[in-house]
Amino acid sequence: MSTPNEAASCLAVILAAGEGTRMKSARPKVLHEVAGLSLVGHALKSAEAAGIGRAVVVIGPDRPDVAKEVTRLMPEAEVVEQRERRGTAHAVLQAERAIASGHKAIVVLFGDTPLVRPETIRALAEAVQQGKTAIAVTGFQAKDPKGYGRLILDGTDLVDIREHRDASEKERAITLCNGGLMALRGELALDLLKSVQNRNAQNEFYLTDCVGLARARGFSARVIEVAEEEALGVNDRVQLAACEAVLQNRLRERHMRNGVTLIAPETVFFATDTVIGRDVLIEPNCVFGPGVSIAENAVIHSFSHLEGATVAAGATVGPFARLRTGASLGKGAKVGNFVEVKNADLGAGAKVSHLTYLGDATIGAAANIGAGTITCNYDGFHKFRTKIGAGAFIGSNSSLVAPVTIGAGAFVGSGSVVTKDVPPNALAVARGQQVTKEGWADQFRARPENQVRQKPSR
Repeated sequence: MSTPNEAASCLAVILAAGEGTRMKSARPKVLHEVAGLSLVGHALKSAEAAGIGRAVVVIGPDRPDVAKEVTRLMPEAEVVEQRERRGTAHAVLQAERAIASGHKAIVVLFGDTPLVRPETIRALAEAVQQGKTAIAVTGFQAKDPKGYGRLILDGTDLVDIREHRDASEKERAITLCNGGLMALRGELALDLLKSVQNRNAQNEFYLTDCVGLARARGFSARVIEVAEEEALGVNDRVQLAACEAVLQNRLRERHMRNGVTLIAPETVFFATDTVIGRDVLIEPNCVFGPGVSIAENAVIHSFSHLEGATVAAGATVGPFARLRTGASLGKGAKVGNFVEVKNADLGAGAKVSHLTYLGDATIGAAANIGAGTITCNYDGFHKFRTKIGAGAFIGSNSSLVAPVTIGAGAFVGSGSVVTKDVPPNALAVARGQQVTKEGWADQFRARPENQVRQKPSR
């Protein structure tokens, strides 16, 4: 946008009412995810990143799940229903009240096109605020234009948009296709939308007809050309996977250009909100779910899975580690192979090297957690927290039954089941007394029932 005020004066209308029957899913299409974010979430976030000041999301009837997702991601967004599916222009008109409230530009986005860049949205909005241009649409050169609406040009002016089913053979030869997004000059938007007729093969009110209507009023329309991948929409699981692949490549490139080393980029998968500092090393076959933040100089070893976790500078994770929601690793902390951490804080320099589960726990700085340690945090009804002080040493194969506190500098003997608090600098041993019976094994083997019969030699 030219200025912040101009950005705030634009309205995004996001169409998210489609049933998505080709997804073959109980979930509405716009709630399926790409890179850890719902499809409708991508539209909301792109509009927000473009500086659009207000958003209205048009959803299908009786879809509280979609409304809930919109509110979760953008509480200030307005949600309206399209109870009858009568075409895209009809869908946009469900936001009539917001459109009539006065905006310099109305940008129409779709809840199933997750690859649209904020820069494209800004370009659309800016175009209709300049000169005689009343409408701007995205267009792309299609490798296979079948099924797409065609953009019909006169020089650089957009004359019309013809849906494939309504196009002539000559028009179907055009490879410049409609990318779907459209911006309308705010002062003209309602008049154009209400003038759309349904004289077409589908008997629907097409948003694309606004182009011809604007030209009939003496205004021009123009095309903002984008790469074909940016116009990719999701109608089935195959297209969902195609969008995932494109977005993952974008995310990998972004992180590498920001100073992250990916040894095998094609094997690493990010969420859209993954934050990674400089000089982080990520080995092959790692997955980052939503809500992950990794500070500089950390190392994420192979086959690790992180979600909702924070990793401080210089910490190491994996290989074969899992950090779940609420996991927080302090500076220089270590989570090793086959360790799972959930809702637990590890202080600076704390080490959990292998074969351990830490759930609902606070681990002090420089504490050492031995192999096979378990924080027993759940009694079948409630979760409880384990607290381990700085510099404590937990011996291998110990079970810490929460709620319990291990004091700073304390030791827990290997194989212990700890049910009571351990004072600082104390030793706790909670296991059965070992009993040794000399010669017992020979007597056991000598029992008649334990004799091994020798097979006769041949």
